[in-house]
Amino acid sequence: MKIPELTIQNPSPTSPSSSLSSSATRPWHRWALGAILVLSAFLNYYRLNQTGYNNSYYAAGVKSMTMSWHNFFFVSFDPGGFVTIDKPPLGFWIQVASAKLFGFSGWSILFPEALAGVLAVAVLYILVRRSFGPIAGMIAALVLAVTPVSVATQRNNTIDSLLVFTLLLSAWALIRAMETRRLRWLLLCALGIGLGFNIKMMEAYLVVPAFGLVYLLGSSHGWVKRILHLALALVLMLVVSFSWIVAVDLTPASQRPYVGSTQDNSELSLAIGYNGVQRLLGMRFGPGGGGGNRTARNEQNAARQQATSQATAQSTPTQPNGGTPPQVGQPPNNGGPGGPGGGGMFGTGQAGLLRLFTQGELSGQIAWMLLLAFIGLVVACWQERVRLPLSKQQQALVLWGLWLLTTYGFFSVAGFFHPYYLITMGPPIAALVGIGLVTLWKEYQHTGWRGWLLPLALLATAAVQVYLLLGYPTQSNILTPIVLTLSALVAVILGTAHLFEGIRVPSLTRTATTIGLLAVLIAPTTWAAITIMGGGQDLPSAGPSGGMFGGGGQRAFGRAIGRYGTENRQGNTQQGERQQGMPPANGAPNFGGGPSSSSNNKLQEYLLANQGNTRFLVAVPSSQTADSLILNTGKPVMALGGFTGSDPILDAQKVTTLVSNGTVRFFLLSGGRSNQQSSNQQSAQSGNNTNQQQQQQQQFGGGLGGPGGQQSSVTEWVTTHCSTVPTDQWQTTQAQNQGGQPFGGGFGGGSQQLYDCSKQA
Repeated sequence: MKIPELTIQNPSPTSPSSSLSSSATRPWHRWALGAILVLSAFLNYYRLNQTGYNNSYYAAGVKSMTMSWHNFFFVSFDPGGFVTIDKPPLGFWIQVASAKLFGFSGWSILFPEALAGVLAVAVLYILVRRSFGPIAGMIAALVLAVTPVSVATQRNNTIDSLLVFTLLLSAWALIRAMETRRLRWLLLCALGIGLGFNIKMMEAYLVVPAFGLVYLLGSSHGWVKRILHLALALVLMLVVSFSWIVAVDLTPASQRPYVGSTQDNSELSLAIGYNGVQRLLGMRFGPGGGGGNRTARNEQNAARQQATSQATAQSTPTQPNGGTPPQVGQPPNNGGPGGPGGGGMFGTGQAGLLRLFTQGELSGQIAWMLLLAFIGLVVACWQERVRLPLSKQQQALVLWGLWLLTTYGFFSVAGFFHPYYLITMGPPIAALVGIGLVTLWKEYQHTGWRGWLLPLALLATAAVQVYLLLGYPTQSNILTPIVLTLSALVAVILGTAHLFEGIRVPSLTRTATTIGLLAVLIAPTTWAAITIMGGGQDLPSAGPSGGMFGGGGQRAFGRAIGRYGTENRQGNTQQGERQQGMPPANGAPNFGGGPSSSSNNKLQEYLLANQGNTRFLVAVPSSQTADSLILNTGKPVMALGGFTGSDPILDAQKVTTLVSNGTVRFFLLSGGRSNQQSSNQQSAQSGNNTNQQQQQQQQFGGGLGGPGGQQSSVTEWVTTHCSTVPTDQWQTTQAQNQGGQPFGGGFGGGSQQLYDCSKQA
């Protein structure tokens, strides 16, 4: 792999890296960097072909996008172009290209994410080496390579690793702009951020304050020219960011899919609302927020927690923050969801300054080296004397420091985000750890109190890691003694050498510092290793808990060390079987907790045999049911309410038209009825049982937006005008005995019933 080079000057004799080796041409530097890249590639690609599709919602969208240019451009979730994915297009376009090149499979759509992670490690090395030398660059690269949330996300078809790689390339262009004094590099940086917006929308803008301040204080141009350059870059960034959004919103609604996860069918609303302000303030604010999304997801989380409560009720130690620690397949007990200041969704806990340290679902992803990064930032800034324009070292400190502070502040107060979003904190933490260690090493060469900073920083980092491990007794019993013993030994060696200058041996203190670094990397590396030993995940999460919807990594870790209890293993297996959209190792998707694959196959066979000339194979409440059908059959499946079932896409009048013109015939809805209820429904159609109709409306209404809402009229129309298909024709006897849930029901819960509307066509 050829790594792009920056124009690099050797650090001055007074720079922090000069006390270590600052030569960029020593052979062992290249060998060490190569080893780090190989490690990153191993963590990202090992057993990647055995994890299946991971997030089946995105996987179904990618498969649909491979089928037509129309679906490709509008990021259609389904092959029929009914509703879109709730994210912008660029990341999925890259996955589509990979699927076209290698053939559609779980591995092909994961390949770009894993590759972006390896390349991000290389780019980070280049950026840090530019200002603080190759040792700092290699430390930063190593830390990023083993950052748990980075590894987990890079092995998943969520698109955040592509965003991080794009932002690092933008940072490289920014540095080039100040080195060459050419505007085109700054515009290239703005272009990169705009492309990042088209990968993950507003999340890409978290770096804008850092990038803007670096150029404002670091460029050698006059102040007026700097401000003018930044204004031009801002305009370009906004134009690139919103060009696709404007193109979609200007397209007549009848000629494109409905924009998923919005209430007004607008990509602009999706960007500013659902993927923007609502991430900060929580789901109850802004257009497209809708209480439906919040309620549906909370009900799903509560159901999953209840399903595994018996398996995890035994032996639940106390979390450092006083709550229940994150057990296998069980969301942590951190209170209910809320807006600002309330308990966050997906185990993100209460908003607060120490949230990333005290909340188990977050701290295990990113907080292992966070204290060392802050210490490194403070010490390096204290060592630098500010002069304008900023030196290379000062530019780096502003870049990584403000990037870290901005993301840390956002995730400390945000009301609605997934833990894997923390991957955006990976580069600044890794960079500041590398910069901080070489800076602390320089301070260690001085006599007096400054020489104690290095051993104390390593000890403090180890202490924080021991605190984080308290919520994971199985891992803590093994890792805590190792981390504490090595860190204490390093502190004794460094402290003794500092006290008695005459016996200081440079090679010994360098070796001790290296061992100290490796000691504090043991826990995060273990979390990353657990991730690659587990199976695929709908929502990526590293470590023993495997995220709210995972847990396979914990089983693998338990088998490896022989200390994993039978009761936990059984509970984890139950949760793994229930995981929504998590395919088995052979890559075939799982159907969200259905009773058996034979039942799934029987439903598919019935629908395929009776689809006839209708465009859509079946209509279902949400994408949670549709994604597996799309992945298995490649047929258009109509997700009536979008991702969660709450999007107001259709009303009764539109459904009537779709059925009458033969667009859709079958409806699979949650809350199925017994055979006796089916007879009553037929009687109700004849006008003899109005009360039964009303009961059915209430029964089915909640699955698509709540009783009395627009989507309730859809379910009312279907249950009133269409006939039920006898369950023995599309379900196995086992599925009927287990409640008739071959596809899990999405967020609606309850059993399911298949309706045939052919008589209305």
